[in-house]
Amino acid sequence: MSASPSAAQHPRSRRVSVVLATAGLSTTLLLAPVPATPAPAADGAEIAVTASPVVFVEDGDTATVTITLQVADDTALTEPVSVRWSTGSGTATADADYVAGSGTVEFAAGASSGSERTLAIRTRESRAGETAETVPVILESGDAEVSGGNAAVVVQAHGLPYLNERLSTKRRVADLVGRMTLEEKAGQMAQAERANVTGDPAVITELGLGSVLSGGGSPPAENTPEGWADTIDGFQTRALATRLQIPLLYGVDAVHGHGNLTGATILPHNIGLGATRNPLLVARAERMVATETRATGIPWTFAPCVCVARDDRWGRTYESFGEHPALAGVLGAAAIVGFQGTDLDSSRSVLATAKHFAGDGDTAFGTGEGDYTLDQGITQQSRSHFARTDLAPYVGALAVGVGSVMPSFSSVDWTDDGLGNPVKMHAHDELINGWLKEDHGFDGFVISDWQGIHQIPPLASDSPTTGQIVTSVNAGVDMFMEPSQFERFHTRLVAAVEDGAITQERIDDAVSRILTAKFELGLFEEPFADRSHADDIGSAQHRAIARQAVAESQVLLKNSRRALPLDDDASVYVAGRNADDLGNQAGGWTGTWQGFSGEVTEGTTILEGIEAVADDVTFSEDASAPTAGADVGIVVVGETPYTEGFGDVGGPEWAWDPADGGVFREEKSMSLQPGDAEVVERVCAQIRTCVVLVVSGRPQVLTEQLGSIDALVASWLPGTEGAGVADVLFGERRFTGKLPVSWPRSADDPVVNVGDRDYDPLFPFGWGLSTGGRTSALDRDRLALQTAVLDPATGVPPAASKAIANADVALLEGRNTEAARLLNAAGGR
Repeated sequence: MSASPSAAQHPRSRRVSVVLATAGLSTTLLLAPVPATPAPAADGAEIAVTASPVVFVEDGDTATVTITLQVADDTALTEPVSVRWSTGSGTATADADYVAGSGTVEFAAGASSGSERTLAIRTRESRAGETAETVPVILESGDAEVSGGNAAVVVQAHGLPYLNERLSTKRRVADLVGRMTLEEKAGQMAQAERANVTGDPAVITELGLGSVLSGGGSPPAENTPEGWADTIDGFQTRALATRLQIPLLYGVDAVHGHGNLTGATILPHNIGLGATRNPLLVARAERMVATETRATGIPWTFAPCVCVARDDRWGRTYESFGEHPALAGVLGAAAIVGFQGTDLDSSRSVLATAKHFAGDGDTAFGTGEGDYTLDQGITQQSRSHFARTDLAPYVGALAVGVGSVMPSFSSVDWTDDGLGNPVKMHAHDELINGWLKEDHGFDGFVISDWQGIHQIPPLASDSPTTGQIVTSVNAGVDMFMEPSQFERFHTRLVAAVEDGAITQERIDDAVSRILTAKFELGLFEEPFADRSHADDIGSAQHRAIARQAVAESQVLLKNSRRALPLDDDASVYVAGRNADDLGNQAGGWTGTWQGFSGEVTEGTTILEGIEAVADDVTFSEDASAPTAGADVGIVVVGETPYTEGFGDVGGPEWAWDPADGGVFREEKSMSLQPGDAEVVERVCAQIRTCVVLVVSGRPQVLTEQLGSIDALVASWLPGTEGAGVADVLFGERRFTGKLPVSWPRSADDPVVNVGDRDYDPLFPFGWGLSTGGRTSALDRDRLALQTAVLDPATGVPPAASKAIANADVALLEGRNTEAARLLNAAGGR
């Protein structure tokens, strides 16, 4: 049971209010406001009566409503205040369901802020099962303003089969769907955004909304675990004030941790987790994320992305586990297991979402939506390529029971029948109804992306249009993320069914899928936030998991003269803009949608991690400080935050976070930014041992600088635990990471993937040096081959690249013998 959420207030009641509250019940509801005339208190302060809560009561019990006096500045009343109350006409029947009543509560002169009075509403026990019924409690006062609306006593639904947790989920769902009106079903299929219901939360009750989400950068006013839980419990109350009391399902993009929550533990983005090649660690890490997310009242995450990134110019490359479907499939399934656990109703579990179905990482450059170059573009591939590359990771996701799937914004245009007829994934009946639901038996529900159906042709200024809704529902989408247009969606969906454009059977199927998830999550039994793990958020134990993930994600690309590991007594010179910037190392989806540079949340920067180990550290971001006396230089360069199409190379630049101040961010590139290149050149020219860390969401081409660099590390976007980088730099842990994507030689020819006919990257898929320790026989063969073939100035030759990459694919697919054969053959054995 959760603590009481704060009551929403009418704007005129900010200074003094009389607040109705439940005795031991954590619920609030705003009904129609009742205007009244303000009355003075001490020093002329206004007095207002705010009636905001809903009091839930079991059938036959007595509801206790507590009226609390709140006076501005804690001043006392100079004159008495009377509040008249009476039961009104709701869905409950007077005398049959409750005892009608009226009366007056008095606050005498001198009453102080916080004084309480109570009134009781007695209900009558019914012999048969019933849906929930309401008893309005009307407040009136000539001494105080009544604002915020009346109170409501809600007699809980009881005695109905869908409320019986001993019955199977299938029977409960069937019973509940059979009781629902079309309007109620449409409500379950609609999802609104937090910001668009906060000002009028009663709309949740009025429409019977099935879901609310927080988009990127949409925390509640109080961005704390308690603030999140209070807000979501408040929304949940609105849902439970409906006659069937179907709980709300709240969702958030916890794509590398609960990124909207200040103080949450932030993991490396998926590209870094892909480098670990460690499904057990990925599952453990996402279990941690699930625990932190659920502790704030959120039982659903829009993660993981099981996309296969085939063009690293894409702004969402870092959301992919890698460029090969075997890697995305193995680690995507591991992430889902971590999120969902074995019991969805556990306080450590959240419903997972496999996304973006399908082909989002395989779009053609130049086909992106609007100014985007790749994102939301068109996948132009044959059916066979699409099946083995873009659909393959979903097979693993379905095998482990993923609860929801999100279609991609992108389109598919099969080359088999010639280009020119792309179909938006949100409208793709063949793939959603066909491949996903019918062919592969997916029994969860499909949730649209953010206004995803608005891109279904023909486009319109009043989306979602009836045509867009009909097309997508009939293609198999079950719930619709309509952050601001949820009311329009609801109205037009109902009309479309009444007009016969969508069958009642299709609606029942969609709603049944959604309700199944709610039952399995245990929301009908425990709808409010379970805060028992709130103290675990950002805990040392959780940060240790993330720190391990960071260490295992580091990929050692080059290590000439055994530059690494470093001695902790060495004199270390640290430079580069990403050395001491938590926002840059966390990347997008942190704090805001796009993320931002600087103090985005709580954590440890890479520099702070180094300083915790080394005794003698000098930091100069631009390398302008003297380097004399330094034994080793560590240069930390790379990218600044971005998300989605604003990260596309050649795409638009973002400028609208508060931290941006209206200044457009740097143009995205596959090459190091000029300032980064200058710092690398300066430090590597002046200090004998030069180590370069690339903190980025994708490879950064530095072929020209490679010869001057002694040790090169792909650090990806490590999240909040920068100390994990120091762990491998100084030998506390050994380097074990392997490239999840091929590292290109040239920014002019950046598209290179394992399996290409002319495969010639600077470093291949699966490449990763080590710094000692025990390894398997296969790893010893791979490491020996890598040492033999690496040219310190020109990278890896094509033949060796093919062998190493293909061997890694074989290993991912469980073909160990073939992996060994490839490595041995390349090594001349």
